[in-house]
Amino acid sequence: MLKRLFAKRVTWVAVLVLGAGAAVGLYWFQPWRLFTDTTISESLSTVVDTPSSAAAPPITTEPAGPVVVRTGSFITHEHATAGTARLVRNPDGSHQVELVGLDTSDGPDLRVWLTDQEVREGTAGWRVFDDGKWTELGRLKGNRGDQVYPVPGKVDPEDYRSISIWCKRFAVSFGAAALR
Repeated sequence: MLKRLFAKRVTWVAVLVLGAGAAVGLYWFQPWRLFTDTTISESLSTVVDTPSSAAAPPITTEPAGPVVVRTGSFITHEHATAGTARLVRNPDGSHQVELVGLDTSDGPDLRVWLTDQEVREGTAGWRVFDDGKWTELGRLKGNRGDQVYPVPGKVDPEDYRSISIWCKRFAVSFGAAALR
């Protein structure tokens, strides 16, 4: 019976179609990434604390080192995500985003986005970050550890309010941090 089944052309066409479908599915979803981790350990800025207005009078001179302008903790969206994002102003006036202690899932096409969207909890926040203004800072270097992403000079960080670990392939946020 099996010999007669494989003697038919329709059987071979079905096998080829199923094989091609499986190959495309594996490429698109990359399920092995559920079991892979890449840890990055870049040097973070040694930052100067900014004084609160209630604790000290305003400083009239520029600080000697990098300053944390805003910071936020990651919340989970599509995949469990933890860590801190901070927006740092360097002494030369440039900015960078630092991901501190990031811990998320690996994915097929993850990017770091600076966005103007509010961070929403739960599934309501999964797909909002491409609705407004966003700037891609680069591919996520690793799904764990400390990472630094320069903010392009033409970008005004004051126009943005959050950082998203964005899966470009599926247009979904793995996790996001509101910058406050």
